[in-house]
Amino acid sequence: MVAAARALESARENRLVDDPYAAALARAAGAAVPTAESDFSPRFRDAVDYIGLRSRVFDDFLTRAAADGFGQAVILASGLDTRAFRLPWPPGFRIFEIDQPEVLAYKDEVLAAEGAQPRCTRRAAGVDLREDWPAALRGAGFDPARRTAWIAEGLLPYLDAATERSLVRGVTDNSAPGSRFAVENLVTKRAMLLDDESTRDSQRWGVDLNALFSKEDRPEPGVLLEEHGWTVEREELTTAAKRYGRELRGAARGLSEVGSLVIAELA
Repeated sequence: MVAAARALESARENRLVDDPYAAALARAAGAAVPTAESDFSPRFRDAVDYIGLRSRVFDDFLTRAAADGFGQAVILASGLDTRAFRLPWPPGFRIFEIDQPEVLAYKDEVLAAEGAQPRCTRRAAGVDLREDWPAALRGAGFDPARRTAWIAEGLLPYLDAATERSLVRGVTDNSAPGSRFAVENLVTKRAMLLDDESTRDSQRWGVDLNALFSKEDRPEPGVLLEEHGWTVEREELTTAAKRYGRELRGAARGLSEVGSLVIAELA
């Protein structure tokens, strides 16, 4: 669903994201990717609005870190992310992707068929985030002594509270001073993510959100990061939308009103 949304955002004249591989990744998984906005429901249109904005925010976070001299980034639960292939990177920049081995293998197969070539050094660590992912990351060549830009995009709603705490601890333990961490916070109003209309829409894509999303309450992620020594800034998604000249509609606006972007830096 996320790859399909990126494909549709990429087809817009005023697109915030240009992902030439998203449609292939979605179609290879059996998803029908509409070719025009008139072909899909207002609810999915809203999802495209939201995912397009979110993708651009995280794109800019990573490219800004690279411009500021960071040499490596880690994408947690990277899924069908194609940033290593579609964004410009300085010489020597390294992107590490962490996800389930089968997810990474699927993406590699589709991208190879598309003739895609990474525009930086790309390393993959096939591991579940509930396991010893820091060891797998270091085994892929990650250097915890270097400043790192980390992102958790569309991830936290799927984690239980204990795994989320463990994730923050693992990121902190493997971050040099000055490292940055961008997190999408959509966990403070979990009921909104699991409403009936959202569930019906997700089931059309063969996904049961009620089975995937954790229903546990937990502190806002910025609070967890502050507890671990990070300096945190927060931005409402409605504010981010205005920065990019977008007006979020319907369900996307509803999500933006309860979600936020958390940008943290380790002292």
